[in-house]
Amino acid sequence: MKKTLVFGASLKPNRYSNLAIHRLVDSGVETLAYGLREGEVSGVTISNNLDKISDIHTITLYINPKRQEEYYNNIISLAPKRVIFNPGTENPEFYKLLENNDIEVDVACTLVLLGTGQY
Repeated sequence: MKKTLVFGASLKPNRYSNLAIHRLVDSGVETLAYGLREGEVSGVTISNNLDKISDIHTITLYINPKRQEEYYNNIISLAPKRVIFNPGTENPEFYKLLENNDIEVDVACTLVLLGTGQY
């Protein structure tokens, strides 16, 4: 499966990023997580340092477009094959930057993709 980084991961069980971590792990996807607070969800350590993260296929975003701006270069430098923009994260400005770096943009919901076998 596609090694995935949940970007904007939360320790709060009612957050979609938290649910995504559970579902990715349950689906057998190698999962990493980045968030503001360190912790663990479903056996996945949430890191607040991107320096140790590499070889990512997919980044699934859970931060709003305004907050994404400070991470543009970090995300591009991770060189993922695709970035999934979950509902509420849509950002046409970032789409262009990613596409200019040969990174696929997928405006979708990770939970729906997993649930329908399209991940």
